[in-house]
Amino acid sequence: MVVVLIGLFGLCMGSFVEAAVWRAHARAGSAKLSQNRRRELSMLHGRSMCAHCGHQLSWYDLIPLLSWLSLGGKCRYCRKSIGWQAPILELATAGLFVVSYLNWPLYFSSGFGMTQVAFGLWLSVLVWFVYLSTYDLRWMLLPNKAVVGVIVSSVGLWAARELMLGFERTSVLNVLGAVAVLAGLFWGLYQVSDGKWIGGGDVKLAVALGVLAGEPVRAFLVLFIASLLGSIVGVTMAVRAKSRQLHVPFGPFLMGATVIVYLFGGDLIEWYVRTLLG
Repeated sequence: MVVVLIGLFGLCMGSFVEAAVWRAHARAGSAKLSQNRRRELSMLHGRSMCAHCGHQLSWYDLIPLLSWLSLGGKCRYCRKSIGWQAPILELATAGLFVVSYLNWPLYFSSGFGMTQVAFGLWLSVLVWFVYLSTYDLRWMLLPNKAVVGVIVSSVGLWAARELMLGFERTSVLNVLGAVAVLAGLFWGLYQVSDGKWIGGGDVKLAVALGVLAGEPVRAFLVLFIASLLGSIVGVTMAVRAKSRQLHVPFGPFLMGATVIVYLFGGDLIEWYVRTLLG
């Protein structure tokens, strides 16, 4: 039952992310928007609307996944295609939520405790990751406000975890080392290439990823997995597109690798030591 509820919550948050990404880009895309238009595009004050015709949507148009399926992926009012992004984001977010619950590395205590707080903060990190990955894939940009949001959620998650396990000097040094590995490397690449190899958003995002990695060895594991995933996807897309000028953002691979390391990093390191070094 808990898994079902978490999955449904993930569907809702995926729908929220899809709307938030579109509204944020629409607001950022024009500095000449009227005050009324900015209010319409606000997540706090604006009503849900079709991105094509601007018609306000009713509650039955906003049921995650089911509304999209019942309408055949088209707007009820203008009949233009909504596209596959909405159901993909909803299913991806729901999948991340469920997988995280089933593989949560901290013991769930009975009642409401620090583990539940940490898990809630982890879900907020996932929402930010989905938001940033979507934005980066579509427009090759990591918005500053969203990056700050994931940094805050990551630090809060680390603090909650340490409160539960007990603060130690080594844990503080480890997380600082992980941040130095990722953020330091990306900052160096950014400076050397004058921003051509890697963007400033990736440098700031690396701070959050280092906090989530928690220690230098896991930070290096994040880099390895992200590079491996990025290489596989990049080469595959380049071959299909038959182009050497294909640009693939690295941010989504970094965030995906961080999720893998946070949930399964201990098992991966243990497997590596046992198989290759033992």
